[in-house]
Amino acid sequence: MLFTFFLLLCVCVGDSDAVKNMTAVLGHSVTFRCPSKHSTPVERLYIQRVKNDKVEEFINGFSRGIEMNVFSEYWDRTKVDETELSMEMRNISVSDEGLYKCVVFINNKPEISQILLKVTAEYSVPTITKDCSKLGDGGAGKSCQLSCSAAGGYPQSTVRWVGLNPNLTNVIYNMSSEDNESKTWTINQTIMYNCVQPTNTSCAIGGALSHTISICETESFPLQVITAIVVVLVFVLLLIFVVVMKCCCRRPQTSGTQEHTH
Repeated sequence: MLFTFFLLLCVCVGDSDAVKNMTAVLGHSVTFRCPSKHSTPVERLYIQRVKNDKVEEFINGFSRGIEMNVFSEYWDRTKVDETELSMEMRNISVSDEGLYKCVVFINNKPEISQILLKVTAEYSVPTITKDCSKLGDGGAGKSCQLSCSAAGGYPQSTVRWVGLNPNLTNVIYNMSSEDNESKTWTINQTIMYNCVQPTNTSCAIGGALSHTISICETESFPLQVITAIVVVLVFVLLLIFVVVMKCCCRRPQTSGTQEHTH
């Protein structure tokens, strides 16, 4: 029995049609559909995983009257539909990515098709921060230090800055780290941007986009300066008020004195 099964696997290694590309989302399900060119009932269906371009690992399938031995790794998360000639694989992980073969037997003749499975995972909404208190190179002009980070994505991606002039951008920190278990990525980047004019910017990692922030704004008067100006204006107005009141109070006294003299 084992020898026959091994022989069938070996027979399947042959020419096949063009590879069909499929994409699955991490943690979700995907359905492998095996095409058949005939209306004749299918006798057997094997779905195999190709590893290292040579070794083929049986995933699941069916054979009329024979019980299939499925590895424990796939037993709980694969289900074959004999009518649709398909297999559902649940709880997709990054390790499921790779090349698969569908082998359909009709009249003991195999029909082989290949499926290339790609796994994706959306990155978290990037976190963007700014610090515009930094001086530019040589201390001339103003610049902003910008940081962008996101996690939980696959495959590995890069940071893309929106609304910035690349000629004014200098990358000072760039790091990508892979989680040992999930194989997803965390991306971090910090840049220095030389200010020329007020600018709105955001950052994107994979398909995720951060909120928009404003940088390089024109500096307004410091609060202390504004407060000092207000105090001076109040003092001047108060001084003017006192002078005016004194002048108004003196005029009636002068008039009364003149009448008494007459």
